[in-house]
Amino acid sequence: MGFILYLIIGGIVGWLAGLLLGKDLPGGIIGNIIAGIVGAWIGGSLMGDFGPVVWGMAIVPAFIGAIILVFVVSLIMKAMRK
Repeated sequence: MGFILYLIIGGIVGWLAGLLLGKDLPGGIIGNIIAGIVGAWIGGSLMGDFGPVVWGMAIVPAFIGAIILVFVVSLIMKAMRK
């Protein structure tokens, strides 16, 4: 059950990061989940675990990491279109 909740939190974090930047990730819900989980890893690596922790995921670093990931993916997608 914990893994499913981790995926749900990852999806919400990824969705909020895309919403904040106004960018859509390819893959829809799956893309948001991946962005949230990879963003949690990036944020945790850069900033450690601080702030509120929900089902094993530190929310603040995960959100900041997901913003970084969405921004980089959007730059790559924009470059590929040209």
